[in-house]
Amino acid sequence: MLTPDDVPVAGGAAGRVEVRDLTWRPYGRREPVLRGIDLVVPAGQRLLLVGPSGSGKSTLLRALAGVLEVADSGELSGSVLLDGTEPGARAGAVGLVLQEPGAGVVSATIGRDVAFGLENTGVPRADMPDRVASALAAVHLTMPQDTPTHALSGGEQQRLALAGALALEPGLLLLDEPTAMLDPVNAASVREVVDEVTRSRGLTTVVVEHRLGPWVDFADRLVVLDSAGRVVADGPPGRVLADEGEALAAQGIWVPGVADPDPIPVPPGTFGPGRLGAHVVALDAVDLRVERSVRRLDGSTRTSVAVDAQWLQVRAGESHALIGPSGAGKSTLVLALAGLVDRQGGQVRVHPELAVEGGRDPRDWSTKDVARTLAWVPQWASSTLVASTVLDEVMTTSRALGLVESEALARCRALLGVLGLGHLEQADPRHLSGGEQRRLAMVSAVAHQPAVLLADEATVGQDRRTWAAVVGILEALRDADSAVVVTTHDDGVVDRADRVTTVSRPAQPPSPPTPRRPLVARAGPLALLAGSLLAIPAGVVSPHWRTSLAVLATQLVLMGLALAAPGRGPRPRGRAAGVAVRMVPGLVGAVSVAWSTWLLGTRDLDVVATAGLRVLVIVLPSAVLIRYVDADALGDHLAQQLRLPARPVVALAAALQRVHTFGDTWAEIARARRVRGIAATARSPRSVLDEVWALTLGMLVRSLQAAAVLAVAMDARGFATASRRTWAHAAPWGLADSLVLVLSLAPVAVALLAV
Repeated sequence: MLTPDDVPVAGGAAGRVEVRDLTWRPYGRREPVLRGIDLVVPAGQRLLLVGPSGSGKSTLLRALAGVLEVADSGELSGSVLLDGTEPGARAGAVGLVLQEPGAGVVSATIGRDVAFGLENTGVPRADMPDRVASALAAVHLTMPQDTPTHALSGGEQQRLALAGALALEPGLLLLDEPTAMLDPVNAASVREVVDEVTRSRGLTTVVVEHRLGPWVDFADRLVVLDSAGRVVADGPPGRVLADEGEALAAQGIWVPGVADPDPIPVPPGTFGPGRLGAHVVALDAVDLRVERSVRRLDGSTRTSVAVDAQWLQVRAGESHALIGPSGAGKSTLVLALAGLVDRQGGQVRVHPELAVEGGRDPRDWSTKDVARTLAWVPQWASSTLVASTVLDEVMTTSRALGLVESEALARCRALLGVLGLGHLEQADPRHLSGGEQRRLAMVSAVAHQPAVLLADEATVGQDRRTWAAVVGILEALRDADSAVVVTTHDDGVVDRADRVTTVSRPAQPPSPPTPRRPLVARAGPLALLAGSLLAIPAGVVSPHWRTSLAVLATQLVLMGLALAAPGRGPRPRGRAAGVAVRMVPGLVGAVSVAWSTWLLGTRDLDVVATAGLRVLVIVLPSAVLIRYVDADALGDHLAQQLRLPARPVVALAAALQRVHTFGDTWAEIARARRVRGIAATARSPRSVLDEVWALTLGMLVRSLQAAAVLAVAMDARGFATASRRTWAHAAPWGLADSLVLVLSLAPVAVALLAV
């Protein structure tokens, strides 16, 4: 095998990597994921790491970044050194772009997210704006820096993650499928950026990709892992491919110049006759329009058009590829076809033979009617897991529809076998790799043979063999006269499609004038929190319901003042309505306390009224003020004004930032349950409570998983080892803060005067 010294490098003084006998076996797995890895990567070398799905490529990247044990537990032996020390010993020495970049978003806005690593490495505040702007420009993210991170598409999140890594200017850059979710134009642009940056700075770079071709000219060295997690080839890309190209292709590696594999056929009889004849229009979309609205901290709403004037006919017995640039709205279009998002215009109609009592629009159907006819494979499969074992996951929809258990079980096992998941029947699906989860989502979607399959990037992250299996299932379903719709950037899938539709990014309306800011939005987070907390003594010391009413009246006057928005520009909307919505839990709590007091007390109406009104007094200021607490600004103020330790403060801010995404997470889980046929089917209180519990439990599991990935992303950008942290934004205490604090004392004074 070739030694590292035989491989050309690009130069550079820092970034030498040494891996000695690295072995890793996660708890719960019988066999190691990595076995005895030995690698020496000279400083400045650009290495392309490839291997079949499940070979441990992403695991090795985490080991090189020093974050392997941040969120995972297992048996680790051997060593990894970066310039003679452990990779995480120096903040910012390593930049890591994760396979699912959206899960690693740290901050609420894109500018602040890119600046996160710079803060950890102690970059002076004055130097940050230029470096943030440069990194965003390099990856062609041109939207304003205050754009909410949760409003980005999958491809845009991938570019944001790359910008965060490039801004660090690390000695070692690790990229896990950095262009997997991008269209060819944007993917080529990102490769050019990586090539230019790594060459000019002499960065040691390790890139994991399934598709070798576009990266061969970039790489100085090609390292191949086999399915057992061992190095089986190592050397200059041209020589490795010339000597072992056929063998590598047989292992499942996408070798340039080797034709795409033939689809793997499913066992005969897996799918029966379809519900419609071939070439019949199964689903018809007419002039669709879908808008996305993102609420900003200042109370304004930014609305963008995700799909506009889209016409589409999907025919039974045909595969239909949706192509177009990243962020063009393909994923949103798929959701609209399934009736899983609200539309602002247009119609979706199924063939009359597929219609139900609710009509021809899937948006109006019951959950079981949707599951019986439509199936959805999401872009990120982890968002739709609903069971605790792989087999139960695949059987979920068949059981919900009441299909014959033995027949459904045989079909599910046959499909799991085709996709190489048969040996994982009893495994927890949350512990599978990203590629395995995507294949599992495919089996779960098709096992009951839906009339229409809507698959979002179904072949991303697959090697040659698993790609052939996925395409084989898509074509088998099509041949059984189901309609198959696939969003894709995969030329192999496009070439095999019966029809291709290019989805263009809709023209966006001009940005509306910025609305006036409510007075409360001009105060800092510490003052807002203090104002909320001061309501507690106001409620506790209130001696009588008449006093509580006076305190509540004072708070309502202060609320009107706080929500006032003087100045020029449009008036902000929904301020009072938002407070009313946030007061609902408080009202429920007040009624509960009053009722409990009535049942358990003397049944004195004065006492009951006093107890209930005290709850409202305590809750109302929070309903007004907490809405305007910016998680990132809270971290700034806690650290800079109160001098609290940076690590818990930043961790708290990152966690609170995720609260803003709970609505999106809830909606994702609800969609998954609806399209799988297990959402609530009745309006009874029991079924509603059961559904709320299932959604809450699902969101808890998702939140725990997201927290683990977030910890990896944060530590990969120097958070764990930051010895001197700076802050991208100042945290002054202004006049507005003092006014909030003083005015929040008024209800306390009213209560005390009545004592």
